[in-house]
Amino acid sequence: MIDVGAKKDTKRIAKAQAYIKLNAEIIGLIKAGELPKGNVLEAARFAGILAAKNTAGLIPLCHNLPLNFVGVEFKLDKTGVLINTEARCTGKTGVEMEALLAASVAALTIYDMCKMFAQDLEIGEIFLLEKSGGKSGHYTRK
Repeated sequence: MIDVGAKKDTKRIAKAQAYIKLNAEIIGLIKAGELPKGNVLEAARFAGILAAKNTAGLIPLCHNLPLNFVGVEFKLDKTGVLINTEARCTGKTGVEMEALLAASVAALTIYDMCKMFAQDLEIGEIFLLEKSGGKSGHYTRK
């Protein structure tokens, strides 16, 4: 791990996204709340939050951060689900990995809960949207 002990604590924010492609039948089941495993979006929200809180245990060289907030939001469209996440903390290093892991695990949870209806589900477009705080300043994806 990198030694961040000499760095100043600053407010850190990171936003990320993922997208999972689904078919119309699955999207209809999600909207109707009729998936056999339950409410897929709420399960994915909790999975994403839990993943962000456990990032240091999953990504070997990540620092354990005192998260102040993790948010996971969903937007259904006709071809799938867009997942937007946000992680915030006041600390010595950024929360990009927490936001990215939240988006990834939320997408994997949707995959798991929907795979009984199709085998061609596809997770993609996982990337950092924005980050702020620290020495490198503010970044917004173009």
